[in-house]
Parts: sequence; structure tokens; C-alpha cells
Amino acid sequence: MKKNIWIFVIFACTGFMTGCGVSKQVSDAKTFGDCKYDIASVDSVYLAGMDIREFRNIKSFSDLDLARYPRLGLAMLRKDIPLNLRVNLDITNPTKKRAAINQLEYKVLLTQNEIFSGFLSQLIEVMPGTGSTRVPVRLNANVYQLINNDQTRDEFINMVMSLTGKAGSKPSKLIVKVKPTLDIAGKQVNYPGYITFEKEITAEMVTGIK
Repeated sequence: MKKNIWIFVIFACTGFMTGCGVSKQVSDAKTFGDCKYDIASVDSVYLAGMDIREFRNIKSFSDLDLARYPRLGLAMLRKDIPLNLRVNLDITNPTKKRAAINQLEYKVLLTQNEIFSGFLSQLIEVMPGTGSTRVPVRLNANVYQLINNDQTRDEFINMVMSLTGKAGSKPSKLIVKVKPTLDIAGKQVNYPGYITFEKEITAEMVTGIK
């Protein structure tokens, strides 16, 4: 039902154009909503400008000795603690049609708290019967509130431990929401609602660990 409404809105925005170009974009975008999504790996992780591996031995918030991590201490004083990483998203097309969009909106949540959000503005094309298509997505956020909040601090530290790639660390579950977007005749048209999936981030998924 949502997809049918989306198609109606697209044609309304384009003045009910029925040209081959518009029809093809509509078909490609609709198929994108039928695709399957998964996080394959995570790399290039930095917290307060430091390689996340520097935090490999922490077990709790009390282990974050600011004398040992002065850059983190300065970031906390500024209330601006940047977390930067790259997520490698695998998209699989189980249909028999081409899937393609112009833009992808995303949100990433940890224990119902939104950490990252943004847009990936590029052509994303997923052909049928070709296995998964990997899409690298760079995520950036100020995580000060997560560290400063008693209700989210422990879960955030657990996520940091997972991202260090330390063997035996507890997996951290992320909720990922994506929304395909089309640019039709200069008008941005969004997919109705978000495509949502969950993924446990484990030490084995973190690449670049020596």
C-alpha cells in the first residue's frame, strides 16, 4: 500500500508525466524498497580524533582516565566528542528488476537513542542476481550526550568496546533506518516511512585490527 501511494505522489509531483525516463526511475526506486540490507563491516573508527583501538582495554566508564586520554578530556570539556566511522552496507536485490535511487537518508540508533543521521547523495544501483552491492557510508556524530547520560553511558561504552575489535567484547545492537529518495523533475520525493533492520556489531566485524 505504501509503495502504491509513493508512486502516486511521484506522478503527482511530475504533473503525471508518463515518459520512459520517469517511469524507469519509479520502477527502479520501487524495487529498491524490496532489497535486503545488512552491515558487513565497520572500519576507520575514531573517537575524539583518536584511533578507537587506543580504548581497547577499557571495561567501564571509570576506565576512561582523562589524564591518559587528554584529547578525550578536552572534548568532554567542550561538550563535543566526535565519533567517526565508516559502515560498509551490503544491499541485496532478491527481485528480477534493477534497483536504483538518487539519495539515501539514514538514521542509526543505539538503545532507541539516535546517534547518526544524514544523507548519502549518490546513485546507488543494485542489479538482480549479482550478489550484494557494497555501499560505504561515513558516519559522524557528537556523542557527548550519550557519555554524559547515566541511562546511555554503559551501552555506549559497550559499543566502543565492540568497535575496538577486542576479542570477547559483548556485541552491541544497532537499529538502522534507511529511506530511499528520488529526484524527479527537480522535486525530491521520499519513500513512505523507513526501511528498518537491526544488526549486532561484533569484534569480528571491525576491520583494520592488527
